[in-house]
Amino acid sequence: MSAVARPSVLPADDLDPVIELLAAGAVVGLPTDTVYGLAGRLDRDTVDRVFSAKGRPPGLALPVLIGAREQVGLVAASFPGPAEAISSRWWPGPLTIVVRARRSIGGLVGGDGRTVGIRWPDHPLVEQLCLAVGPLAVTSANRHGEPPCTSAGQVSRVFSGDEVAAVVDGGDCDGRQSSVVDCARRRPTCVREGAISWSEIEALLGR
Repeated sequence: MSAVARPSVLPADDLDPVIELLAAGAVVGLPTDTVYGLAGRLDRDTVDRVFSAKGRPPGLALPVLIGAREQVGLVAASFPGPAEAISSRWWPGPLTIVVRARRSIGGLVGGDGRTVGIRWPDHPLVEQLCLAVGPLAVTSANRHGEPPCTSAGQVSRVFSGDEVAAVVDGGDCDGRQSSVVDCARRRPTCVREGAISWSEIEALLGR
């Protein structure tokens, strides 16, 4: 029996091959300021490949990474006051903000089809890729229900080359998950408490 082909491991100091892969619709493993992620451009076939590699149920929406505040409008239908306030404080950083999605995006990323989680990571590599390719659908690099990968080597061992074309070796990530805040409702709510405590967020919002 032949050995399973593994994703190529690419250096972080030359992003041209990574940009070419993402632009072509490949799924790529990327380091972020929290954990490694599986990322792909925002089109139906690529997003389906991200879901498939992860084994993620379609009812759990994929977040979207951006590389600049100007990219919010490419995925969000609205960005209310509380979202503006907390993003001004913690972006770029480990904060995912759920808001109303543009119709074309909500239909792509799964979940209820009406909302999207947006994050601007504090990681120059991800910023460069998002600015070059556009916002990226992403999920943590692990099989659904397993712990997230925190190194390129882990990603390469978990996934086959048929699932993930390449992994960018950006060193070890610290393993903290982003905090997730739902700002699509009248009253912001904590979906997941991560690197930023909910009490800090509530204090900023005057709650």
